[in-house]
Amino acid sequence: MHFKLLVVFVEDSKTEAIMEAAREAGATGATVINNARGEGVNQPKTFLGLTLVSQRDVVLFIVEEHLSRKILETISNVAEFEEHPGRGIAIQVDIEDAVGIAHQVKELSNIVEDEL
Repeated sequence: MHFKLLVVFVEDSKTEAIMEAAREAGATGATVINNARGEGVNQPKTFLGLTLVSQRDVVLFIVEEHLSRKILETISNVAEFEEHPGRGIAIQVDIEDAVGIAHQVKELSNIVEDEL
Protein backbone atom coordinates (compact mmCIF):
# COMPACT_ATOMS: atom_id res chain seq x y z
CA MET A 1 0.00 0.00 0.00
CA HIS A 2 1.31 3.45 -0.94
CA PHE A 3 0.61 6.72 0.83
CA LYS A 4 0.58 10.45 0.19
CA LEU A 5 1.10 13.27 2.66
CA LEU A 6 -1.46 16.05 2.39
CA VAL A 7 -0.25 19.30 3.92
CA VAL A 8 -3.00 21.86 4.41
CA PHE A 9 -2.42 25.47 5.45
CA VAL A 10 -5.80 26.83 6.49
CA GLU A 11 -7.48 29.49 8.61
CA ASP A 12 -8.00 28.06 12.08
CA SER A 13 -11.75 28.65 11.79
CA LYS A 14 -11.89 26.09 8.95
CA THR A 15 -9.75 23.37 10.56
CA GLU A 16 -12.57 21.32 12.09
CA ALA A 17 -14.66 21.49 8.91
CA ILE A 18 -11.83 20.25 6.68
CA MET A 19 -10.91 17.48 9.11
CA GLU A 20 -14.52 16.24 9.17
CA ALA A 21 -14.84 16.46 5.37
CA ALA A 22 -11.49 14.71 4.84
CA ARG A 23 -12.56 11.89 7.16
CA GLU A 24 -15.79 11.47 5.19
CA ALA A 25 -13.72 11.35 1.98
CA GLY A 26 -11.50 8.55 3.35
CA ALA A 27 -8.85 10.06 5.61
CA THR A 28 -8.29 8.10 8.81
CA GLY A 29 -6.87 10.91 10.94
CA ALA A 30 -4.74 14.02 11.02
CA THR A 31 -2.16 15.99 12.95
CA VAL A 32 -2.85 19.68 13.56
CA ILE A 33 -0.10 22.22 14.16
CA ASN A 34 -1.64 25.38 15.59
CA ASN A 35 -0.68 29.03 15.18
CA ALA A 36 1.26 28.94 11.94
CA ARG A 37 1.91 32.19 10.11
CA GLY A 38 2.36 32.84 6.43
CA GLU A 39 2.28 35.50 3.76
CA GLY A 40 0.89 35.36 0.26
CA VAL A 41 1.15 37.71 -2.70
CA ASN A 42 -0.35 40.58 -0.70
CA GLN A 43 1.46 41.41 2.51
CA PRO A 44 -0.74 41.56 5.62
CA LYS A 45 -1.94 44.93 6.86
CA THR A 46 -0.59 46.40 10.06
CA PHE A 47 -2.07 48.66 12.70
CA LEU A 48 0.28 50.40 15.12
CA GLY A 49 2.99 47.91 14.22
CA LEU A 50 0.78 44.84 14.83
CA THR A 51 0.06 42.53 11.92
CA LEU A 52 -3.64 41.94 11.35
CA VAL A 53 -3.95 38.38 10.08
CA SER A 54 -6.05 35.44 11.16
CA GLN A 55 -4.35 32.47 12.78
CA ARG A 56 -3.51 29.54 10.53
CA ASP A 57 -3.23 25.87 11.22
CA VAL A 58 -1.13 23.30 9.40
CA VAL A 59 -3.03 20.02 9.08
CA LEU A 60 -1.13 16.88 8.07
CA PHE A 61 -2.93 13.85 6.63
CA ILE A 62 -1.29 10.57 5.63
CA VAL A 63 -3.73 9.02 3.17
CA GLU A 64 -3.83 6.07 0.82
CA GLU A 65 -2.73 7.16 -2.66
CA HIS A 66 -5.94 6.10 -4.45
CA LEU A 67 -7.97 8.34 -2.12
CA SER A 68 -5.57 11.28 -2.03
CA ARG A 69 -6.93 13.35 -4.93
CA LYS A 70 -10.53 12.97 -3.77
CA ILE A 71 -9.55 14.05 -0.25
CA LEU A 72 -7.46 16.97 -1.58
CA GLU A 73 -10.37 18.24 -3.70
CA THR A 74 -12.80 17.82 -0.81
CA ILE A 75 -10.55 19.90 1.45
CA SER A 76 -10.25 22.59 -1.22
CA ASN A 77 -14.02 22.76 -1.69
CA VAL A 78 -14.81 22.94 2.03
CA ALA A 79 -12.13 25.56 2.72
CA GLU A 80 -13.06 27.48 -0.45
CA PHE A 81 -9.41 27.88 -1.49
CA GLU A 82 -10.20 28.67 -5.13
CA GLU A 83 -13.08 31.06 -4.40
CA HIS A 84 -11.29 33.26 -1.86
CA PRO A 85 -7.60 34.19 -2.26
CA GLY A 86 -5.63 33.92 0.95
CA ARG A 87 -7.84 31.23 2.50
CA GLY A 88 -5.06 28.69 2.37
CA ILE A 89 -3.46 26.00 0.24
CA ALA A 90 -3.19 22.24 0.22
CA ILE A 91 -0.45 20.14 -1.35
CA GLN A 92 0.27 16.46 -1.68
CA VAL A 93 3.66 14.81 -1.43
CA ASP A 94 4.66 11.21 -2.13
CA ILE A 95 5.68 9.18 0.90
CA GLU A 96 8.47 6.74 0.21
CA ASP A 97 7.99 4.76 3.43
CA ALA A 98 6.08 5.04 6.71
CA VAL A 99 5.95 3.20 10.01
CA GLY A 100 3.39 3.37 12.77
CA ILE A 101 0.35 3.05 10.53
CA ALA A 102 0.06 -0.73 10.28
CA HIS A 103 -3.13 -0.68 12.36
CA GLN A 104 -4.78 1.47 9.68
CA VAL A 105 -3.82 -0.71 6.71
CA LYS A 106 -6.62 -3.23 7.31
CA GLU A 107 -9.27 -0.53 7.49
CA LEU A 108 -7.79 1.30 4.50
CA SER A 109 -7.70 -1.91 2.45
CA ASN A 110 -11.48 -2.25 2.80
CA ILE A 111 -12.08 1.41 1.92
CA VAL A 112 -9.83 1.29 -1.14
CA GLU A 113 -11.42 -1.93 -2.39
CA ASP A 114 -14.87 -0.33 -2.10
CA GLU A 115 -13.71 2.82 -3.94
CA LEU A 116 -12.09 0.92 -6.81
